Amino acid sequence: MVETRAEAVRDAGRRMWRRGARRVRNAASRRRGVLAYLAIIGPGMVAANAGNDAGGIATYASAGADYGYQLLWTFIPLIIALGIVQETCARMGAITGKGLSELIREQFGVRWMALVMLALLIANGGVTVSEFVGIAAATELFGVPRYASVPLAALAVWWLVVKGSYKRVERVFLVMSLVFLGYIVSAFLARPVWHEVGRAIIRPEARLSGGYLFTIVALIGTTISPYMQVFVQSSVVEKGVTEEDYHLTRADVWIGTLFAVAIAFFITVATAATLHRVGIRIESAEDAARALEPLAGQYAKLLFGVGLFGASMLAAGVLPLATAYSISEALGFEKGVSRSFREAPIFLGIFTFLIAVGGLVAITPGLPLFDVLLVTQVINGLLLPVLLVTILRLVNNRDLMGDHRNGQVYNVASWLTVVVVSALSLLFIATKLFPGLVKL
Repeated sequence: MVETRAEAVRDAGRRMWRRGARRVRNAASRRRGVLAYLAIIGPGMVAANAGNDAGGIATYASAGADYGYQLLWTFIPLIIALGIVQETCARMGAITGKGLSELIREQFGVRWMALVMLALLIANGGVTVSEFVGIAAATELFGVPRYASVPLAALAVWWLVVKGSYKRVERVFLVMSLVFLGYIVSAFLARPVWHEVGRAIIRPEARLSGGYLFTIVALIGTTISPYMQVFVQSSVVEKGVTEEDYHLTRADVWIGTLFAVAIAFFITVATAATLHRVGIRIESAEDAARALEPLAGQYAKLLFGVGLFGASMLAAGVLPLATAYSISEALGFEKGVSRSFREAPIFLGIFTFLIAVGGLVAITPGLPLFDVLLVTQVINGLLLPVLLVTILRLVNNRDLMGDHRNGQVYNVASWLTVVVVSALSLLFIATKLFPGLVKL
């Protein structure tokens, strides 16, 4: 009996130990999962939210101020299109281990590569200009003229990147740009008519006016900006994401997409509820800042200025650098910020050229800053189909992607995006060439 009791005690002890060991293993497994996610998270979130820069804020705010809730329906197809395109590029990076520029050169040859790189250079050049315009608009809110702030900002960005210290201050700019989360709170405090918001989402109002098409193309261009696709694929390759851990990156891409479009949605709602309601059109940064008044009151201008400056400085460093890397990679030239001008003249030349042009355009006398921000996003939208067609041809290449090619649903949604964007671009061009055909 004593032996039986002793055995029972030992058995109970073993069971408790096993249960404890399982709990420890499960906790360790969860920690490893979290750590793995944190190690891989980033490319999708950063790339998707890159659209919420100076040009993005101007576009979303103008959409709400000019058309109220009427354009909210566009965010539904934009979520789907952005998520699919970003996930496609991230998947290509994980499966092939190569950036988009390198794949284009290998698969399509020099001519097609040159066309795509030209489109990318034009689009990214325009966005770089918009970032320095955003810096000018932000500093003018604080009484600092653009002629002083923009050259200093351009020089600072160039110095920080070339000297390799940009990463040290990148987080500061990122935190400053998070000010735009305030638009979510402001949208609720402004008390929008929510049933009208819902109706605008599920019952689109289509127009063929030049201004309406201009704004839609700008929304597409700033939300699915060409450089974002290049950036996300390069980032996945740089992080060393593999097929085995790609599921974490896929989650990152879709979470980033939902977060970015949610911010854009609430910017539009906030400006619709505050500015459109009283008939104010956005012509300056000060006008856009008014949509934050329900949250910040008299400090709205200060809050908006800090956010705009941070977002613009962040993108002003990342965008020209990513462009220089992409073009140098495609053309087979030496690249890297640690290289000298003698070692990597093309790479550093492209980077310096984009910084210089962006700064010079931003200080042009009499330049309507917010109009420039919108126009650069339209240029993105017009050039987007060139890159999308290239991406779709690559991802459906059996020899390149194997079983990881696009499925039927992805292909239908992607080609529909190409057709719709191309059609809207052609309609917009038609309104400019033949203004008598439609009402402006």
